[in-house]
Amino acid sequence: MNRHAVVSTRIGELAVVVSEEDVLVGVYFPHHWVQPTAETLGERVEASDPLIAVVVEQLEEYFDGSRVSFDLPTRLEGDAFQRRVWSVLEEIPYGETTTYGEIAARLGEPVHAAQAVGKAVGQNPLSIVVPCHRVIGKNGSLTGYAGGLKRKQFLLDLEEPVGARLF
Repeated sequence: MNRHAVVSTRIGELAVVVSEEDVLVGVYFPHHWVQPTAETLGERVEASDPLIAVVVEQLEEYFDGSRVSFDLPTRLEGDAFQRRVWSVLEEIPYGETTTYGEIAARLGEPVHAAQAVGKAVGQNPLSIVVPCHRVIGKNGSLTGYAGGLKRKQFLLDLEEPVGARLF
């Protein structure tokens, strides 16, 4: 059975969900587009749970700029197409972005599959850890994000190379 803790971070509260096998299976925003079920969340535990504490520590390191990737045991649960999309998300380097259409093309899908890619990106259960915030619209615009566009912009700004920032 899964267990979860609601933790406070510098971008707001997050529900961190881990499995009984001590694998991270969810990082959800309070108003996540696809809300986890009670079964997905499992019992509520304290943030001092050993794995949850490691997840929170790595998230805070990421938020303060001292971490560019996560070293956590994870499991993504979804259908075959979703898992293919999420696999591509995991390969987007820190500080870079891609588009829904580019992901569709990389998967060998037709251009109109970008909408299906967008739906799969929006259903990513491991927000931030699997960097769905790095996917933008084809014209460079910010598009939907389960945590809201302000959080998406914060995460993209966080990853912007220091030399490219305007002071």
